[in-house]
Amino acid sequence: MEMRHLKYFAVLAEELNFTRAAARLHISQPPLTRQIQQLESELGAQLFERLPKGLELTAAGVSLLDDARRVLGMLDAAKDRAVKAGRGEIGRLDVGIFGSAIFNHIPRLLLEFRHQYPNVQISLHEQTKSEQIQALRERRLTIGFNRHVHAEPDIMVETVYLEPLLVALHSGHPLAQKKSLTIRQISAEPLILYPSNTRNGFADHVLSMFNDESLQPNVVQEVKDVVTAVALVSSGFGLCVTPEAACNLQLPGVVYRPLKGKPEPTIDLVCLYRRDDSSPILAAFLDTVRNFQPTVIR
Repeated sequence: MEMRHLKYFAVLAEELNFTRAAARLHISQPPLTRQIQQLESELGAQLFERLPKGLELTAAGVSLLDDARRVLGMLDAAKDRAVKAGRGEIGRLDVGIFGSAIFNHIPRLLLEFRHQYPNVQISLHEQTKSEQIQALRERRLTIGFNRHVHAEPDIMVETVYLEPLLVALHSGHPLAQKKSLTIRQISAEPLILYPSNTRNGFADHVLSMFNDESLQPNVVQEVKDVVTAVALVSSGFGLCVTPEAACNLQLPGVVYRPLKGKPEPTIDLVCLYRRDDSSPILAAFLDTVRNFQPTVIR
């Protein structure tokens, strides 16, 4: 029994007329008759009663019709899923995330993608830079987001956004009265660096800005993440430099001021993915990334 037998049978069962059924199937009547005869011969059962007024399903035909419709429906659904998968409209997207960007830019990207492709399952994985690269190579991750990532032979890196830097400080600090700050103005202040567990990373980028101006920062603490750093700022322990997305982290007594300089201090937000990954879902997501318009937080 072949799929065309079931299709021809189902159409004939609905029309109960060879001429009309053949017209729906875009074939002539003799081939349709032969296909039905072959099916009946294979099953060893008559599917239609040939009556003067037309055709009528036999008990065997009624039974087969239910199964034929179910099988044909499954086939149509399978075709539909295959077409959607080929366009990146269904499937699974595993995304590596990190630190401060989760407070604004990455969620907005993911939400935009989900609006366009609601049937794609998105799974988030909080990972360091090295963990993301390893997961990409092991095909446990589709795409990652991070900072200060260098392209490798098997890993592509694209800049999503050059994110302005801010200074998080306590509202009672004298510098909080200023509209913006410079590296020189904060060089003598107690500085909290993060993250302490990733090298070369954001902390090193902050230190390099002091080094570029031949200044020695007054580092009093290095912590694991932005939440801990801003919490220490809230307690009056010191101040810290953060990407602009971190200002969505509102803790008591913490204010954010733009960090100014020439050129304007920024940090890259990049996406990374396997060079040989030709999956439609990745291609669809990269389209979203490349069309991303960041919201400036000031």
